[in-house]
Amino acid sequence: MLIMTNVIVFLVMLLSNLGVISNDFLADIGNFAMIPSNITHGERLYTVFTSMFLHAGFLHLFGNMLYLYIFGDNVEDVFGHASYLVFYVFCGLAASLAHIMSLTNSQLYGIPVVGASGAISGVLGAYLVLYPKARVLTVIFYGWPIIVPIPAIVFLGVWFLMQWFLGFFDVAGGVAYWAHIGGFITGIILALTIGRKRKQAKRIRL
Repeated sequence: MLIMTNVIVFLVMLLSNLGVISNDFLADIGNFAMIPSNITHGERLYTVFTSMFLHAGFLHLFGNMLYLYIFGDNVEDVFGHASYLVFYVFCGLAASLAHIMSLTNSQLYGIPVVGASGAISGVLGAYLVLYPKARVLTVIFYGWPIIVPIPAIVFLGVWFLMQWFLGFFDVAGGVAYWAHIGGFITGIILALTIGRKRKQAKRIRL
């Protein structure tokens, strides 16, 4: 349902922007994107939530949904449907807060932020805790592309270190790396405090 919601929102915004759907409010992504300066001034607080379901383009959407599809179902299986939804949104909110706190250049406060990557990073963090030994089929280019099963703790550990490096050194602008880091750490904390207990209780029931 989360994947479907993200896809539908993307299509509606795209069609509105192209004029297929006549709605100027929907066509303006700025009405739903999170602008840090608005949040710090207590304005348009709803955008902290709505921005989680917006994407800047098809590749942005596809990459996020691919990660959500691969890792989300197992985490949801542990938390349960309703609790997983709350977990997902909470990680997204924490990610947005981390991004805002990371900003030091006042000019950056006016740049809109969109994407589900903060919330999905929380899913990745939880997966790392709950399924560290699970194998993740990964495409590696070694002369030619090959598929290698990599333990989740290695795959996600490397992913997190990359986010930390890129965010700390600001290697590539335009990406909210600290939102990824904040969401990931939040997911780890929730998995350690809640997820592990639920996984153990479920194992006992089985």
